[in-house]
Amino acid sequence: MEKSANELKIEIEGEGHTFCNVLQRAILEDDTIDMAGYNIPHPLVSNPIVYVRTRGRRKPETALRDAAEKVRSQGKVFGDSFEKASKDWEKTKTETSSEVSV
Repeated sequence: MEKSANELKIEIEGEGHTFCNVLQRAILEDDTIDMAGYNIPHPLVSNPIVYVRTRGRRKPETALRDAAEKVRSQGKVFGDSFEKASKDWEKTKTETSSEVSV
């Protein structure tokens, strides 16, 4: 991990493009961010390196933590919506099967 007052470069073990792309997008939605990105030096043997640079006095680790929480929250909302849609679909499928067999 490399850090200065408004810059942070951190390696995230065990993740890939999927998580890092979503995280980068969440970081960039923050108005206090000057720049954010990630790099995976080699996709088979490297962990992604995430870079965050903030404007003003906001700490980059705070911005990263807030973005990770936002991604987690969005994932929960998606999971809950998917679960509800799946149950609704199963209910509709069961009702349709009952009507056909009558």
